[in-house]
Amino acid sequence: MTSVPDVFDPRQYAAGVPYDAYRVLRDHHPVARQDEHEVLGWPAGPGFWAVTRHADVVRVLKDSATYSSYIGATQIRDPDPDDLPFIRRMMLNQDPPGHGRLRRLVSRAFTPRRIDRFERVAQERARTLLAHALEAARTADGTVDLVGAVTDDYALLNLADLLGVPEADRKLLLHWTQRVIGYQDPDEAGPQVLDGQGRPVDPRSPAMLRDMFDHARQLAAHKRRFPDDDVMTTLAHDAELAESELEMFFFLLTVAGNDTVRSAAPGGLLALAEHPGSYVRLRTGSAELPAAVDELLRWHPPVLTFRRTAAVDTELAGRRIRAGDKVVVFHASANRDERVFTDPDRLDLSRAPNPHVSFGDGPHVCLGAHFARLQLRVLYREAVRALPVLRPAGPSERLVSNFINGIKSLPMQVT
Repeated sequence: MTSVPDVFDPRQYAAGVPYDAYRVLRDHHPVARQDEHEVLGWPAGPGFWAVTRHADVVRVLKDSATYSSYIGATQIRDPDPDDLPFIRRMMLNQDPPGHGRLRRLVSRAFTPRRIDRFERVAQERARTLLAHALEAARTADGTVDLVGAVTDDYALLNLADLLGVPEADRKLLLHWTQRVIGYQDPDEAGPQVLDGQGRPVDPRSPAMLRDMFDHARQLAAHKRRFPDDDVMTTLAHDAELAESELEMFFFLLTVAGNDTVRSAAPGGLLALAEHPGSYVRLRTGSAELPAAVDELLRWHPPVLTFRRTAAVDTELAGRRIRAGDKVVVFHASANRDERVFTDPDRLDLSRAPNPHVSFGDGPHVCLGAHFARLQLRVLYREAVRALPVLRPAGPSERLVSNFINGIKSLPMQVT
């Protein structure tokens, strides 16, 4: 019997996504028991089922009656029981019908007209950031870190414009994202906050989010007095939305909205740099941008995993799963499943069909997928225009995380 590889330990993801281990799981253990050992100061947990085949991932994501987002929320590690009621208020951590109500409310703010008008803003921002990156590279032997010079600010400032966050407060969005999303990585999260018993404090807890929620209330009050054409104005004037729900929406949009593009953009640029033929195809127009964006998302999904909790006893891929068991879907594994994708380890910018699950599936499919695709399409279009050369100038530095497929630095030769 083939041994079951560990795909839980967040430290291994700093060296790269463990695609070889995923293949072993898909081929021999498609629903595999994983130990949840103590790591990086975080306590051990009860373990979980890792779901790695595309069909099973889609089944879990679509069946919210069996696989709940509400029971234990959506992160692998269990939240503190005292924090769980608070965490469940977020749309991401709800099941239908409550989830549908909240999704309909926030969807009112994400109108196609509002999103599409950002294309011109995103284009000008991408051109400006890429021009500054080129200028910096000319004084540094042609190399530049595209995360620090381009992609972090690109994602952050686009989101801030959409939300309507004042310019003076925009760096707070990156700070909050790093603290919540990068909590497993000491470089991102900073010094670990401990409680009175010396245990690490969950970044999703009310105590750790107080400053973000205070800001959300102040921003909503400002938008009621001075309305504008942005998401926070729409939410602040929605009579159906309780203040606590608005705070949670601000949290979700700030963190998830920022980090989706913040993770996907450098991953796509790295893929193009490592596949020069694909970069030439984009530069010459022989590959269409919409299909290329989806293939780069398949290749480098921004989110690695999401957790559900079995609401009832069930069976998946021949394994008996008990009510209360944690079930974790692996998006990056599903995107390389040979049962669905022909030659999945080949980057094919014209791949069609391309049923990747980088934005999830089912009732929780990413609300901001259209906005994310728009931003990525604009960035790649401007990159191939601005950067005649795109080659790795050293190893990229990856996030320590089994949740987000993050890249912290991306040294590139661009001239």
